[in-house]
Order: sequence, then structure tokens, then C-alpha cells
Amino acid sequence: MSLFWQRLLIAIVVLAVTIASAKVVDWRISKRSLDPSVATRYRVLRRMLMAAIVFVGILSALLVIPEVRTVAGGVLASSAVIGLVIGFASQRTIGNVVAGILIAVTQPLRLGDEVEVQGTKGVVEEIGLTYTWIRTRDNDRLVVPNEKLASESIRNSTIRTEATLAEVSVQVPAGAGLGRVVESLRGEGDEVVVSELSGDKATVVVRRWIPGEGAAEQAESDLRIAISERLAAEAS
Repeated sequence: MSLFWQRLLIAIVVLAVTIASAKVVDWRISKRSLDPSVATRYRVLRRMLMAAIVFVGILSALLVIPEVRTVAGGVLASSAVIGLVIGFASQRTIGNVVAGILIAVTQPLRLGDEVEVQGTKGVVEEIGLTYTWIRTRDNDRLVVPNEKLASESIRNSTIRTEATLAEVSVQVPAGAGLGRVVESLRGEGDEVVVSELSGDKATVVVRRWIPGEGAAEQAESDLRIAISERLAAEAS
């Protein structure tokens, strides 16, 4: 076998090992069942790792052949200006990649989060290196550049406290006894404020934080009953 074919065979083997390694790494990462916050970081890391492995593998395979190595050296020596031009032309793409990494680290949104971006509500379906895919309620896909997500406001309805806020407004007579009524209602809620005064009526808002999610309606019902009984006791 000639020297050229030996080197070509080595290059093919290097490429095959590279592809196999990328497949194994991808399989090991995708196999894990992770929390959304960790899964988001892993998804971006997975794409970066795949790109790095493939790039290094192709470069190593090409450098095995001396002719390619010589040509590559000449190209690298004369490509500084071309690289500068390409860098300026692709700065938006590079910005999207950097923004994707920042999103994976800081996590203003994660996989599966319910978000509102540019007035559109949906669920985060995929976070890539350059774009993020959001599935809307109409089952459409909103594709947003990562740079835009990193620089604009995002409303995330998933990342919030585990407590539920129960809020009830009640009208009571305004006048000298208003302070006593407000003080009495403090025993029923975590926060009691007078939100409005209109003639001889005052609107009092009672807020109570309830542990857990999804119990707001029942908590507000219980709060209304407690307020009604408290006011009845005050009136008697």
C-alpha cells in the first residue's frame, strides 16, 4: 500500500472515531433525566461539545495528509484579512451564540417554561446555540434569536414562588372607625391596605399567602368567610 493511501486510511479512521465519539457523548448526555434548569444547560453544552468534537476530528484528519497540511499552512497565513471580514459579517451570529451560552448559565427561561416574548405566549420547546423555539397556544413556533432574548424583557410564568396569593377586596364604612376595622382584619391576612376611598365607603384589600400552588380560589373563599365573620363580630 502506498504512503498516500496509508495516510488517507488514517484520516478515514480518525473521522470514524470522531463521529463515533460524538455519537457516544451525545447518547450519554441525552440519556439523563434532568431538572429543567439543569437540562437547559446540558442542551446548550451538548451542542457546543458536538461542534467541538467534529471540528477537532476533521482538522486532525486533514492534517494527517502532508499536502493538505502544507496548503492549510498557506491558507492560514494568508487568511487574516478574510477572517477579519468574516468576523465582522458574522458578529450577529456570534452574538447569538454568546447569548445562548448566557441564557444557559443565567436561565431567564428554561425548557418547558411558560413565557411571553414580544407579546406572544408559549412554552419553551428548544434552546439552541443561535435560536430559541417557543411553541404557542395555536401550536405554532415562535423562533427568536438568542441575542434578542438576552437583551429584551421576558415574562416567565413558571419561575415564581411556590406560595399562592389569595386576595380579597371588601367595602366598609369610611370614618372614625376605619382604622379599627383595618386593624381587626390584620388578623386574617398577611397584608391589609386601604386601596380606595369613595364617599362614605372605603375599599380594603386583604392579602394572604398560601403554601403551595393551585389553591388560590379555595383560599380566597375561606378568606371571604373569615372577613365576613370578623366584620360581623365588629358590628355586634
